[in-house]
This record gives sequence, C-alpha cells and structure tokens, in this order.
Amino acid sequence: MEAKFQIFPVLLAVLAGTALLARRVNIAPAILLLLAGIALAFAPDMPPLELPPQLVLLVVLPPLIYSASVAMSWREFRLNLRPIILLAVGCVIFTAAVVAAATHYVIGLPWNVGFLLGAIVAPPDAVAPLAIARRLGIPRRVLVVLEGEGLANDATALILYRFAVIAITTGTFSLSKATGTFAGVVAAEVLFGIAVGWLSLRVRHYARDPQIEITLSLITPYLAYWVPEHLGGSGVIATVACGLYMSWNGPLWISSATRLQGIFFWNLTIYLIEGLLFLLTGFQMRLLYGKSQAFPLGDILSATALVAVIVIIARFAWTFPATYLPRVMSKS
Repeated sequence: MEAKFQIFPVLLAVLAGTALLARRVNIAPAILLLLAGIALAFAPDMPPLELPPQLVLLVVLPPLIYSASVAMSWREFRLNLRPIILLAVGCVIFTAAVVAAATHYVIGLPWNVGFLLGAIVAPPDAVAPLAIARRLGIPRRVLVVLEGEGLANDATALILYRFAVIAITTGTFSLSKATGTFAGVVAAEVLFGIAVGWLSLRVRHYARDPQIEITLSLITPYLAYWVPEHLGGSGVIATVACGLYMSWNGPLWISSATRLQGIFFWNLTIYLIEGLLFLLTGFQMRLLYGKSQAFPLGDILSATALVAVIVIIARFAWTFPATYLPRVMSKS
C-alpha cells in the first residue's frame, strides 16, 4: 500500500514530462499518456495499480462532465441539439445493437451479453479526437457537435449498460418498458440538474467569497450526479444539465473575479484528473495481460479486432445518413 502512494509523485512527473513531449512532437497528450502508462505498468518493481470502476464513475466522472458542460456555450449547444442527440443517443444505441448482433452471430455471445459489450464500447472518448481536431482547424460547428456528443453519450451508454445487466440477471427484456424508462430518466435528470444549478448559484451568490464559492462549485457536480445515480439513473444527464445551466446563468450571479479564479482552479483540476486517468488506464494493461493468460491469444486478438472494426463501421454507417437525411427531409 505504501509503495502505491509513493508512486503518485512519479505519475505527476510523467504527466508533466509527457505534456512537454506532446507539445514538441505534435501528438495528442492523451495518446502519449496512455502509452506511458502501459510502459510504466511493465517496468521492473512497479506495483500493480488497479483502477476501480466505481472510483471512476462516482469520483472522477462528475467533475469531468460538469467542467466540460460549464465550458460549453448553451446557445451553441441548443442550436446544434439535433445532431448532438442523433450522435449521443441514436449512434450509441445503433452501435451497441450492431455490436450485439455481430458478436452473437460471429462469436456466439448471448444477445444480452452482446448488448452489454456494445454499451461499453459504443461511446467514443472525445478528449484525443478534439485535441487533434482543434489543431486541424475543423469548423467550430463540428467541434461543438463533438463536444456535445461527448457530454451526453456516456449517459446513453450507462443506461444501456444497466438495461443489459438487468436482462442478464432476470433473463427478460421489454423494449417498450425500456424506452419509457429511458425517457423518464432523461426528463427527471434534466429537471434535477437544473434545480441543482439554480440552488448552487443562489448559495454561491449569498456566500460572496471566492474560496467558499469555488468549494461549492466542486461540490455541485457530485450533488447533481450522485442522487440520480443512487436512484437508478445515470447521473450524467443531470450533471450536464446542471453545467449548462451554470454556463448560461453563471455570469449573472458570480463576480468576474471569482469566475477568473474558478477558471484557473478547474483548468488545473481537470488537467490533473484527465492526465492521471489516461496514465492509470495504461496501467490496467498489466492486469489485463495477467488475466488474459487463461484464454488463447488468437481468440482475444480476433474478437478485439472484430469489435473494433464493427464499432468503426457502425459509426460511419450511422453518421452520414444522420447528418444529411434530416437536411434533405426538411427541405422537401
């Protein structure tokens, strides 16, 4: 245990060094951090570091989602709501279904297990693609759509994941019931997230102290996330709604001096969280390698390649029709 705590300064040093290297070689830092984590995992005398899923979902995810939502322009999000929903909801569900079908007919997985796998791999991570897209000068509207998708697709995936787990444990699944539950969860979380944002702004306005206000801003995403998550929702939608509400109304209730201090605090916090998360994700390769010894390497590689190719094909198959068909239908 002591050795695991002692490695923390090493991770911070690697994080800073990798950021400098990424700037020189013009590669997204997330990619280099992941590779650095894999290399460190197999270094001699390096203790294994397991990343508990509950730690990521309950501690790491809320501030990441909240910070990205606050940084998002509500006006741009609203103007691009249709393509964002088509990608964050439609594309994730479509990809999960295609993965479930492919793994069922090719590998022989049961349908419910295939949907579980599909829910895990369907939502893409937007950190590295966005970093590359910004350097390439991609149009602002495309960046907004990608950022908006990155905010909401985890919610869809988490809800699908829970539906799949229920189907596995009970052996039954009702599409109509799942659709109604999904719509109810989305509506309830949006209202709860707005309520948390409203309350947070009033309390921060009453405090009128930068240190207290920034502390309250750190509590806000956990309040928005934990309550719906505990009640069986995703927590992600509520956190996104809370962050967008803060983005829209924050300047009316928070002083400019406090906002400047908050921007610095949150930028540093998110930088450390994201960097350490990518490093520790790379560390999981050592644990996965140990567990994979019980299975033939060829089967693992072929199944991984199949799922990766299916996810890429499914995303292309959904994105182009979802982009152009609504425009054609609206003109006709």
